[in-house]
Amino acid sequence: MSSTKKSAPEPHVETPSRIREGLPFPLGATWDGLGVNFALFSANATKVELCIFDDAGEVELERIELPEYTDEIYHGYLPDAHPGMIYGYRVYGAYDPANGHRFNHNKLLIDPYAKQLVGELKWSEALFGYTIGHPDADLSFDERDSAPFVPKCKVIDPAHTWGHDHRVSVPWDKTIIYETHVRGISMRHPSVPESQRGTFAGLMVDDVLEHIRKLGVSSVELLPIHAFVNDQHLLHKGMTNYWGYNSIAFFAPDPRYLASGKIAEFKEMVAHLHEANLEVILDVVYNHTAEGNEQGPTLSMRGIDNASYYRLMPDDKRYYINDSGTGNTLDLSHPCVLQMVTDSLRYWATEMHVDGFRFDLATILGRYHEGFDERHSFLVACRQDPVLRQVKMIAEPWDCGPGGYQVGGFPPGWVEWNDKFRDTVRAFWKGDDGQLADFASRMTASGEMFNQRGRRPYASLNFITAHDGFTLNDLVSYNDKHNEANDEDNQDGSNNNLSWNHGVEGPTDDPEINELRQRQMRNFFATLLLSQGTPMLVAGDEFARTQEGNNNAYCQDSEIGWVNWDLSEDGKALLKFVKRLIKLRLAYPILRRGRFLVGNYNEDIGVKDVTWLAPDGSEMTIEQWEEAHGRCLGMLLDGRAQETGIRRKGGDATLLLVVNAHHDVVNFLLPEVPDGTYWTCMIDTNQPSIRGQERFEFGHEYSVTGRSLLLFELHREDDE
Repeated sequence: MSSTKKSAPEPHVETPSRIREGLPFPLGATWDGLGVNFALFSANATKVELCIFDDAGEVELERIELPEYTDEIYHGYLPDAHPGMIYGYRVYGAYDPANGHRFNHNKLLIDPYAKQLVGELKWSEALFGYTIGHPDADLSFDERDSAPFVPKCKVIDPAHTWGHDHRVSVPWDKTIIYETHVRGISMRHPSVPESQRGTFAGLMVDDVLEHIRKLGVSSVELLPIHAFVNDQHLLHKGMTNYWGYNSIAFFAPDPRYLASGKIAEFKEMVAHLHEANLEVILDVVYNHTAEGNEQGPTLSMRGIDNASYYRLMPDDKRYYINDSGTGNTLDLSHPCVLQMVTDSLRYWATEMHVDGFRFDLATILGRYHEGFDERHSFLVACRQDPVLRQVKMIAEPWDCGPGGYQVGGFPPGWVEWNDKFRDTVRAFWKGDDGQLADFASRMTASGEMFNQRGRRPYASLNFITAHDGFTLNDLVSYNDKHNEANDEDNQDGSNNNLSWNHGVEGPTDDPEINELRQRQMRNFFATLLLSQGTPMLVAGDEFARTQEGNNNAYCQDSEIGWVNWDLSEDGKALLKFVKRLIKLRLAYPILRRGRFLVGNYNEDIGVKDVTWLAPDGSEMTIEQWEEAHGRCLGMLLDGRAQETGIRRKGGDATLLLVVNAHHDVVNFLLPEVPDGTYWTCMIDTNQPSIRGQERFEFGHEYSVTGRSLLLFELHREDDE
């Protein structure tokens, strides 16, 4: 297992650095005001060397063996070290892939607890623990030094003047999430200086923040900002891993997003968002790392302690369990791996003032070898943690492992992405058969999945589009995906889009088609923002941005993936409509009830919380629910319904939502409601200018345009 190419010689040092024993905690490199303590977990290593580099991170100045080993943690203290020091590790031990060990001291390793990285990964064969092209494949051993090609770690000074900054803590019922990409939102924004585009500094430019604030959303969710790696195959094609779901360091922001090169920039961005009363939620990827499968590079955890950090095949530890679809899976059942993830979350919540997290492929985080367990140590750790239980925790409740689909299966305290909302609402407005009953369930926060164990309607995070898939504009403009720009022969991305182009594929000059597309976008937004649950929209959808039919823009660090701020007239009109919908949602508490609407009659107060109406104003019958061609119904929300566990009448507005996914007009009889006098129409997606000016008497037949949604408010006798 030898190689002809030798590793880099150890640096010659005239005066070696002073070193003391140090402490096994905290993990990582910690500046205490006098010196720096270094601590690294490895259960199976035989020796750890701390490697010190020059300020440019290019010349290795010294290797220092960490002198002590306590409770599986190597540690040492450098009394003369300061913030700004550039370092990495070399870890010694057995190279024995069959038993899960892949130690190779020729490879410089990133500290899993590094708070800042400098430099970027340069792909080289030297990054791999084995010799590429060797007949023994990954069982061979490579002696080349990887240090010139690996990002280095930097010791930081955590001190920061936060002033009056504090978490915004928006209640869940008032939460509206705005999903965006740090780079994508500012690359084309005219107010962002060139040097700040695509960075945290770009996101805190006044005009960018002002747009988000005026939109009325409460929380900005950022696609992954943890340091990540660009896949080699993408770089060969001149592309990058734009979305960043390929983390390598869970405590460090990606250097590419720091215009200043200082991590304080992230903290300043958070403070600016908080100042605008906006929460910051991070999309985090703790399910796998960028080290890939047995053929991947040795960058960090693989070389520190492969057998502890990763889930390996029980019968052949050379191979990795791949529940993430990316080559490896982190083993959160190991206490030190679990500690690393919870330490990382607490770090972002406390030191960086982040308000919440969205967990990519969260099912993995709750899976033991036997399958998903809601009492998995990770889920338990989060629920009992005094810091984490106070921040927003959002699960993407699926992955590609066994029993991976867990929507509704997460324990109390979690909010979950609800893909059934996305699929049902898309199918309904497309005009598919047999959607009516499911649609009603989605409008009422999917109670069949979430209404148990005291979970609230907000546990259903509703979305129609996300970063992954079509934009809203593309959803109504394309029948098929057009991913040619990804250079995978249009094979990548989902084929199940439930989209409809309304007669022409892509942009058209046909005014009728364009009008219908605009109305459908208004229908989607109105459905999203008037349903029970927590709504999420994607940056740019509010003014109809397009990705030209690309439904998998993960590698498009280009105009396809960036938000275009040059708004069309239609885009401006849609933006105006969305702002109004958000205002209405916040103005009517009944649209975001803390209790599930179940349709039961409350004897004590003589009120039914929700009544489902047929077009003739009568209650829906079983036959009408089961009618395959049914595409129109009314949803009567009675504001007198009990709001909390205290048995008394509510004092909210009474609203009537009418949806019609038929291609043709349906006459809908406006029902008589006790204590009311007449209805006013607040929203009509066919006539966006309507704002409640006209009165409609009980029994009036309202002509509901084909493919439209209406919202009526009841005027009560006591309003007169």
